[in-house]
Amino acid sequence: MRRVTDCLFCKIVAKEIPADIVLETDRALAFRDINPQAPTHVLVVPKEHFRDAAAMAQADDGWADEVLKAGHAVAEQEGIAESGYRFVFNTGAAAGQAVFHVHLHVLGGRDLTWPPG
Repeated sequence: MRRVTDCLFCKIVAKEIPADIVLETDRALAFRDINPQAPTHVLVVPKEHFRDAAAMAQADDGWADEVLKAGHAVAEQEGIAESGYRFVFNTGAAAGQAVFHVHLHVLGGRDLTWPPG
């Protein structure tokens, strides 16, 4: 699998940096976000390095499908599938992407309706 040596998430996938892993498949890894924005906040990354969601989608090799399925499996495992959850991909710096290895945020465990109130 393609890996970038200075990529934080590639290092987590390679188990060079510890993470609280909640799910692993042949092609995806899910781990808890270190700065959670909801009671459940898990990141799902493909084990292959793609800069962002657009690059992963263009790869057209089932990667997006794998990440989405893993995200739903996380929601079920974390007990938020029935109450509702949010999937978020930030693509590009202006959208808030801080680590340039595509990652799906799985958020839930509280009311996430927008606008709040």
